[in-house]
Amino acid sequence: MKRVAIVQSNYIPWKGYFDLIAHVDEFILLDDVQYTNRDWRNRNRIKTATGPIWLSIPIEHGGRSQLINEATVASRSWNVKHWRSLTHAYRRSPYFDEYATALEKMYRECEGSRMSEINRHFLEGLCSILGIQANLRQSTDYGATGSKTERLVDLCRKSGATRYITGPAARAYLDETIFQNAGIETQWFDYSGYPEYPQLHPPFDHHVSVLDLIFNTGPNAKRYLKIATSTRVP
Repeated sequence: MKRVAIVQSNYIPWKGYFDLIAHVDEFILLDDVQYTNRDWRNRNRIKTATGPIWLSIPIEHGGRSQLINEATVASRSWNVKHWRSLTHAYRRSPYFDEYATALEKMYRECEGSRMSEINRHFLEGLCSILGIQANLRQSTDYGATGSKTERLVDLCRKSGATRYITGPAARAYLDETIFQNAGIETQWFDYSGYPEYPQLHPPFDHHVSVLDLIFNTGPNAKRYLKIATSTRVP
């Protein structure tokens, strides 16, 4: 039994993204599909004393056909600005000092121009902080063909997956019959029921970057993830 998830890369994503990584044997970053503006690929939300704000990586306009792995950064100083915003928002959080050095280093090391590479850099670093053993691959590693569900099934076949795990939003487009015909089981990941944690700047908001969880709960972060109370289905 090999469990695989296939998701477009996100910038410093919310905690649910990392739970999905932790629940599969291989997590494939679907980066050879069309890049979408004003989406989670290049931005995410953090909490501040005056309310949630967006941290957005500026991207060069590449036309309608630009793929995610073709998107390039428009300004090389974005990482300095983002770290400054994070410091201002979380410097009084309980675990900021404990993680500031590692996270600032992570931001300083973002010297590449490809957004896809930047996202993977953060995913690997944040998985390490959370104690998640991640097996990340790129969709381009497999050279999948087809569109929509057919492409996902081809990636599953080429990666040796017997079970495909995906979030509930995929119900809008996923054709489970194609997976069944290929002998691959589909499983829907449940993002409901997350417990609240002591969060700086109330009211509580689940839908912010996982950095909020790290700065506020530190080494206890896993207690607020689903991997703390569940194991992979055999």
